[in-house]
Amino acid sequence: MKLAARLAYYSVGFFIGIIILMFFLSGKKTSCDYGPDARVLKNIRIKNKNYQPQALLFLKENQMDSTAVEKVLNSGDVNFSNSNTALDSCKVYAVEGKVNEKVLLLRIENCENQATIQEINFKKN
Repeated sequence: MKLAARLAYYSVGFFIGIIILMFFLSGKKTSCDYGPDARVLKNIRIKNKNYQPQALLFLKENQMDSTAVEKVLNSGDVNFSNSNTALDSCKVYAVEGKVNEKVLLLRIENCENQATIQEINFKKN
Protein backbone atom coordinates (compact mmCIF):
# COMPACT_ATOMS: atom_id res chain seq x y z
CA MET A 1 0.00 0.00 0.00
CA LYS A 2 1.34 3.41 -0.89
CA LEU A 3 2.09 6.06 1.69
CA ALA A 4 -0.67 8.38 0.43
CA ALA A 5 -3.30 5.62 0.87
CA ARG A 6 -2.04 4.86 4.38
CA LEU A 7 -2.27 8.52 5.35
CA ALA A 8 -5.78 8.74 3.89
CA TYR A 9 -6.99 5.71 5.87
CA TYR A 10 -5.31 6.98 9.02
CA SER A 11 -6.86 10.46 8.60
CA VAL A 12 -10.36 9.07 8.08
CA GLY A 13 -10.09 6.81 11.15
CA PHE A 14 -8.61 9.60 13.25
CA PHE A 15 -11.41 11.99 12.21
CA ILE A 16 -14.11 9.42 13.01
CA GLY A 17 -12.50 8.77 16.42
CA ILE A 18 -12.47 12.47 17.26
CA ILE A 19 -16.15 12.79 16.29
CA ILE A 20 -17.06 9.81 18.49
CA LEU A 21 -15.14 11.25 21.46
CA MET A 22 -16.81 14.64 21.02
CA PHE A 23 -20.21 12.92 20.96
CA PHE A 24 -19.60 10.89 24.14
CA LEU A 25 -17.86 13.64 26.13
CA SER A 26 -19.97 16.62 25.06
CA GLY A 27 -22.63 16.40 27.81
CA LYS A 28 -20.30 15.45 30.63
CA LYS A 29 -18.45 17.84 32.87
CA THR A 30 -15.04 16.42 32.08
CA SER A 31 -11.84 18.22 32.88
CA CYS A 32 -8.14 17.54 32.62
CA ASP A 33 -6.92 18.54 36.05
CA TYR A 34 -3.74 16.50 36.21
CA GLY A 35 -1.24 18.99 37.60
CA PRO A 36 -0.84 19.48 41.34
CA ASP A 37 -2.05 23.10 41.19
CA ALA A 38 -5.17 22.22 39.23
CA ARG A 39 -6.07 19.28 41.49
CA VAL A 40 -5.74 21.31 44.70
CA LEU A 41 -7.70 24.27 43.34
CA LYS A 42 -10.46 22.03 41.98
CA ASN A 43 -10.67 20.23 45.32
CA ILE A 44 -11.07 23.54 47.15
CA ARG A 45 -13.60 24.92 44.64
CA ILE A 46 -16.03 22.01 45.01
CA LYS A 47 -16.23 22.25 48.81
CA ASN A 48 -18.30 24.49 51.04
CA LYS A 49 -16.23 27.51 51.97
CA ASN A 50 -16.17 29.19 55.36
CA TYR A 51 -14.49 32.53 56.04
CA GLN A 52 -12.60 33.48 59.18
CA PRO A 53 -13.60 36.88 60.62
CA GLN A 54 -10.28 38.51 59.63
CA ALA A 55 -10.77 37.36 56.01
CA LEU A 56 -14.29 38.83 55.94
CA LEU A 57 -12.98 42.05 57.45
CA PHE A 58 -10.30 42.32 54.74
CA LEU A 59 -12.90 41.84 52.02
CA LYS A 60 -15.19 44.45 53.57
CA GLU A 61 -12.38 47.01 54.07
CA ASN A 62 -11.27 46.64 50.45
CA GLN A 63 -14.82 46.66 49.06
CA MET A 64 -14.59 43.12 47.70
CA ASP A 65 -16.81 40.09 48.03
CA SER A 66 -16.52 36.34 47.69
CA THR A 67 -16.38 36.59 43.88
CA ALA A 68 -12.81 37.86 44.24
CA VAL A 69 -11.93 34.69 46.14
CA GLU A 70 -13.67 32.56 43.50
CA LYS A 71 -11.72 34.33 40.76
CA VAL A 72 -8.44 33.54 42.53
CA LEU A 73 -9.51 29.91 42.96
CA ASN A 74 -10.35 29.68 39.24
CA SER A 75 -7.25 31.32 37.82
CA GLY A 76 -4.73 31.39 40.66
CA ASP A 77 -1.65 29.37 41.51
CA VAL A 78 -0.83 27.35 44.60
CA ASN A 79 2.45 28.35 46.22
CA PHE A 80 3.54 24.99 47.61
CA SER A 81 6.69 26.41 49.22
CA ASN A 82 4.52 28.56 51.52
CA SER A 83 1.92 25.82 52.07
CA ASN A 84 1.81 23.25 54.86
CA THR A 85 0.94 19.96 53.17
CA ALA A 86 2.54 17.70 55.76
CA LEU A 87 -0.45 17.85 58.10
CA ASP A 88 -2.60 14.74 58.52
CA SER A 89 -6.07 16.19 58.86
CA CYS A 90 -6.36 19.58 57.16
CA LYS A 91 -3.68 20.85 54.82
CA VAL A 92 -3.06 24.59 54.58
CA TYR A 93 -2.44 26.06 51.13
CA ALA A 94 -1.17 29.45 50.04
CA VAL A 95 -2.95 30.52 46.85
CA GLU A 96 -2.21 33.68 44.90
CA GLY A 97 -4.03 35.21 41.99
CA LYS A 98 -4.70 38.51 40.28
CA VAL A 99 -7.91 40.45 40.94
CA ASN A 100 -8.41 44.02 39.70
CA GLU A 101 -4.72 44.54 38.89
CA LYS A 102 -3.71 43.48 42.41
CA VAL A 103 -2.36 40.12 43.53
CA LEU A 104 -4.33 38.54 46.36
CA LEU A 105 -2.78 36.00 48.71
CA LEU A 106 -5.16 33.50 50.28
CA ARG A 107 -4.36 31.09 53.09
CA ILE A 108 -6.84 28.23 52.90
CA GLU A 109 -7.28 25.32 55.28
CA ASN A 110 -8.49 22.43 53.14
CA CYS A 111 -10.24 19.77 55.23
CA GLU A 112 -12.12 16.71 54.05
CA ASN A 113 -15.58 18.29 53.93
CA GLN A 114 -14.95 22.03 53.86
CA ALA A 115 -12.40 24.70 53.01
CA THR A 116 -11.80 27.59 55.38
CA ILE A 117 -10.35 30.84 54.06
CA GLN A 118 -8.22 31.85 57.01
CA GLU A 119 -6.47 34.93 55.70
CA ILE A 120 -6.53 37.27 52.70
CA ASN A 121 -3.86 39.89 51.94
CA PHE A 122 -2.41 41.83 49.06
CA LYS A 123 0.96 40.61 47.83
CA LYS A 124 3.73 43.06 48.54
CA ASN A 125 6.20 43.67 45.71
